[in-house]
Parts: sequence; C-alpha cells; structure tokens
Amino acid sequence: MRDSVKPYAPLVATETIDRTFSDLDQRSNSDILTNLLDSQQRAVDAVRQADTQLCDAVGASAERLLGADGRLVMVGAGASGRIAVQDGAELWPTFSWPHERLLCVMAGGKDALVNSIEGVEDDTADASTQVALHTIKEQDVVIAVAASGRSPWTCQWLTESSSRGALCIGVASNAGTPLLAAAHYPVFLDTGPEVLAGSTRMAAGTAQKIALNLFSTMLMIRLNRTYGNLMVDMGARNIKLDERRIRLLQGVLPDVSDAVARDCLSQAQGWIKLAALIARGDTPDAGKRRLASHQGSLRASLFAISNQS
Repeated sequence: MRDSVKPYAPLVATETIDRTFSDLDQRSNSDILTNLLDSQQRAVDAVRQADTQLCDAVGASAERLLGADGRLVMVGAGASGRIAVQDGAELWPTFSWPHERLLCVMAGGKDALVNSIEGVEDDTADASTQVALHTIKEQDVVIAVAASGRSPWTCQWLTESSSRGALCIGVASNAGTPLLAAAHYPVFLDTGPEVLAGSTRMAAGTAQKIALNLFSTMLMIRLNRTYGNLMVDMGARNIKLDERRIRLLQGVLPDVSDAVARDCLSQAQGWIKLAALIARGDTPDAGKRRLASHQGSLRASLFAISNQS
C-alpha cells in the first residue's frame, strides 16, 4: 500500500522558478540555446565543487568491495533512476564487473525505464520490500540518486539499506535534504534553479550523469579493473572491440606482435589481463591464480613475474 504523498516544504532550489526566464518562449533560438548551455556548464561546476565528496565516496566503496563479494547497488526514481541504471549498465562491457555484483533498481521496475509510471516514487513500502527482496547486506555499496533529495522511495531505499549495514551514498542537488542526511557519504551537486523551472533532467540530470560517470570510473580503477588508462578488463565482444583488444594488449606490452597478441588473447578467451600474463610466460590457469592472488591487479601480477626472472 502506498504512503500518502506529502508536500515538499520548504521549497527547494531545484523547484524554484527563476523569473529571469519568464519570457523564455519569446526569446530567439540562439538565446534559449545559450542559456541552456550555460546551465549545463553550471552542472559541470557543481560536480567540480563536490570533488572531495566523490573522492571520499570512491575510497570507502573500493575498500568495501575489494575484499568481499559485495554488490554495487544503484537506485533511483524517474529521470534520476534512468541515469543511474544507464551508468550501471556500462560496467560489464567496460570493466567486466560481474553481473551478480551489480544491482540496478528503478522505482516502478523495468517498465519505468521507458514509461513514466505515476506515484511509484512515493511508494516507500515498495522500497522496503525491494531492499528485503534483494537481501541488501553489510558488504554492499548502495548509491541512491534523486535531484530533489526528497523522493520518498529513494530515501527509504537508502535508510533501509543503512539499517542493514550497507555503505550508503546519496547524490542530490538540494542541501539539507533527507537523502543526503541518510547517506554515510553525501554528494551535494549544487545546480540551483533550472532554466526550465523544475525540469531536473537538465542541469541536475547532467550533474548526476557526470558524477556517476566519475564515481564508477574511479571506483573501477581502484578495484584494479584498469592498467594505467587502458581497459584491460573490457567485457564486450564484437569485431571492433576484438581489434581494440590487440591494441590494448600492446599498450601494456609494446614488444608483443600482432600475431602473438592474437594467440595470447585466444588462449585467454579475450581477457586482456590474462593474455598479458600468458605473453609473459604464464599458462592460462597460472595467470588466473596470479591475478586472484593480487586482487586482480595486472600491474602487481606483472611485477611478480618480473621478480621471478
């Protein structure tokens, strides 16, 4: 049963009407575009101002996820939820982050990804049910996104997850809101009033997208899913990416020829990290064990091989 909807008071910045743009529909296309672009730049600036908060959230999340089987859980409602799900969906193709260690939950379920479903963001009972259904636990990291910082479903998700011991991160564009208060690591993106009043898919949405891109990329770097700036854990497969795998392997080991790179990648079933260790003399099984013993770090694994020489 849904809780009754409570009015949001006092009025938050993202809902404030900026009277500067009361004649927006009467302006030239060029002027409208300029002001919308300025609001997008404001989104970038808001993320930059939150850099310390993001770095702290990444550090705590990496510590939680490195030595356990915990999951990265991304939740939200409406436009915020769609942005969170989009970012999460890229983690396996880019970093081979295991499907079983990623959970993307949208208020209203999968149907709400492409259709607006009224009332679901107010359904706190459903949020509690979802947290229990997915058995959120101490090893998990939950990142919840809501521009308003007050979406009842999203706030309840974070509160319930915190009570179960999960590490909780909240991302919102209004200070002093329940979502940020419920988070162990609050990330405040100060995007202010929207040019199109209340349309938080604009500046607030852009700031969320940037912040999640930064968070997930930094997190995967700290979880040893890269080597330098190379995607050595890339999961997606197609002709273009198979050719990229050769270039990436040679980026790690410049002395490896195309033919050797293809052979090593074949033995490694496309896993660039393992192919690099095979190229340096490991068998596939030995390479897997070596990576496991170094928490998946290719750099540490290569260093261990060089020390054997």
